[in-house]
Amino acid sequence: METPEIVHAASRHRFEIRLGKEIIGRSYYREEQGRRVFTHTEVEPDYQGHGLASQLIAHALADTREAGLRVVAQCPTVAAYVQRHPEYDDIVDRDSRPL
Repeated sequence: METPEIVHAASRHRFEIRLGKEIIGRSYYREEQGRRVFTHTEVEPDYQGHGLASQLIAHALADTREAGLRVVAQCPTVAAYVQRHPEYDDIVDRDSRPL
């Protein structure tokens, strides 16, 4: 598999992971009160199981940190990722995580 590219499509309120010109995954968010609320992450079925969602989320979280925003993990995939990666604890709004 070629190396995927991750792009912040800010006008669409999402991060995209692409192979060539094909968008193979997305992580959607909304911004509110200094927070980026991640609502849904998906990877196309043909590309699942290759760690692409993790790459996408890691990029999105790094971008969020760089933007000086906090993270609200309403998306179960993002919530599971930040639970496994305590290096993001400093930017995660724990009161808003799903149980």
